[in-house]
Amino acid sequence: MVSGMVELDPITEFREDHRKVRDGLLGLADALESKNIGKAGEILGELNNLLGPHFRFEEEALYPALRRFLGEYVDELLKEHDGAIEAAKELARLIGKGEIGDDEAKEAASKTRALLVHVSNCDGLAILAERLDAAEIQNLGRKFAEIRDEGIPLLDWAEKIRKKGS
Repeated sequence: MVSGMVELDPITEFREDHRKVRDGLLGLADALESKNIGKAGEILGELNNLLGPHFRFEEEALYPALRRFLGEYVDELLKEHDGAIEAAKELARLIGKGEIGDDEAKEAASKTRALLVHVSNCDGLAILAERLDAAEIQNLGRKFAEIRDEGIPLLDWAEKIRKKGS
């Protein structure tokens, strides 16, 4: 199905992404704690693919649209993204080693669970997005569909496309 032919509801999709990320982070933390590196790598890969378009949509479209409601708080959300991207890089390095010790596993699981705070806070933005007018919501839907069609994973987007300090 070509997304350009289907109206995408950006608020519904945004919230559904957060549910997937929530479940992915919880699964990743469990896999890390049990030192199941294969499973952890699989989940991290899924999150990388999901979060690339999601973060890009937030930073390029949603956050600028919500800045009138949130003001400088948007800058905090961007800093949280910086932290999540660094955590993803760190987890990729750790998982890439092929095995991890007990302390590393515990610490990585704890850091992974800490990312849930951003997921929860960010999901609350949906209630503000509902206050945008119909044309803005439609434009957000188009932008989300375009970004998803490109399908650039998080770490690739962060390295090659993301505007630093945006």
